[in-house]
Amino acid sequence: MLLTLFSLASLALAQQTDTTIAVEPGTRLSVNNYGGEVVVRAWAENRVRVRASHSSRTRVEIGRGSQSVTVRTEGYRGPPQLTDMEISVPRWMPLNLSGVYTHMTIEGMDANVAAETVEGDVSLVGGTGAVTIKSVEGEVTVRGAKGRVDVGSIEGEIRISETTAEIVAETVDGDIILQGIDAPAVDANTVDGDIYYDGAIKNGGRYRFASHDGDLTISVAERANVSVAVSTFDGEFDASFPVQITETRKRRFTFTIGNGSARLELETFDGDIRLRRPGQARPDRDQQMQHDKRKHDE
Repeated sequence: MLLTLFSLASLALAQQTDTTIAVEPGTRLSVNNYGGEVVVRAWAENRVRVRASHSSRTRVEIGRGSQSVTVRTEGYRGPPQLTDMEISVPRWMPLNLSGVYTHMTIEGMDANVAAETVEGDVSLVGGTGAVTIKSVEGEVTVRGAKGRVDVGSIEGEIRISETTAEIVAETVDGDIILQGIDAPAVDANTVDGDIYYDGAIKNGGRYRFASHDGDLTISVAERANVSVAVSTFDGEFDASFPVQITETRKRRFTFTIGNGSARLELETFDGDIRLRRPGQARPDRDQQMQHDKRKHDE
């Protein structure tokens, strides 16, 4: 009985915000949601529609400036409560999203996107603008982006797939998984995690993969033209195809495939480095179990 009364009281406190604003090209959207979820989807109209579900102790403030639309949550007493937002925007509209305990999803944008949260996952699908995503404690996922991608997390996994632009990915405690990549430059770094790269090594491209305490599994196509530099302090090197090492130093060596026009740097302090053909560089179950066991033993 008490639970039923509590549930009814909670429903009574629920509030709905639904506001639509006409915008012109050149206008940007800024969203600050303290906690909850923000979902932004592109549509074909030159309007911004904000639909939000929140408690009676939280208000959603929507402002209109000469070149901006702002959406933010405010608490009547203390910080805002959890608020879930669904926002429809024109494809051309630049986004700046921020939050604290906030999950974010962005779909179909052709403009620049910046998203930052302290504790929450961030997912982006599609888009042609530059992408900057940061999460302190959460997973970052990017799929189908065509603009420059710069993503980071302190404690969380990074997954990027079907992406054709330059990539910078960095995490402290988490794996970095890059699949279906056709980018001219990739820089991926993790302190405590593995890196998987299944993508192209383009002529003249620059690729760097580094982990302090993790393995690197990198794909190199049969007809690639790349100069490879390998460095590992306490790990092994393995290639599923023949390579001819041309220069060797203490814990470092180099070799060239084809005419060597691309540059590939592989570095790990305490982990193995594996070169594989495309389709083989992926986090299968056995490799994940080995990684989890190593972390547990430590």
